[in-house]
Amino acid sequence: MDYSGLAVDMLEQMRYLHGVGPQKSIDDVLQGETFVLLCIAHHGGETLPGAISAEMNVSSARIAQALNSTEKKGWITRKIDPCDRRRILVALTPAGNGVVEERMQMMHDLARKMLERLGKDDAKEYVRILGRLVDIFRNEPPCYN
Repeated sequence: MDYSGLAVDMLEQMRYLHGVGPQKSIDDVLQGETFVLLCIAHHGGETLPGAISAEMNVSSARIAQALNSTEKKGWITRKIDPCDRRRILVALTPAGNGVVEERMQMMHDLARKMLERLGKDDAKEYVRILGRLVDIFRNEPPCYN
């Protein structure tokens, strides 16, 4: 099997998809402030900035900038962690929860449209393969060599 050739084809197709249609819109939503809000929501509506930084794989300075911006918009609040007064928790406000719900609905609608265009069998196969990749990387350390 020529995995090298397949890798070239896969990367070219991914590059194209990244810039068009529903995938571009989903990629756009999963960046910046929206990703920060989704991350906080994923952690139950409240988390530490360091957890966001780790999940997004970006610097703490970048997270601080995003948190400042989302706080100015009224989407998050910061408060002292009652369990450890040295730590600051960030939490979604009702307005932030509304933004999360809106963006999640938008991503759901885009993903549904993309899967509909694939058709029943290909959509199921695509989701199955994505699940397989998730299982591989959850259970095995990634091999980048």
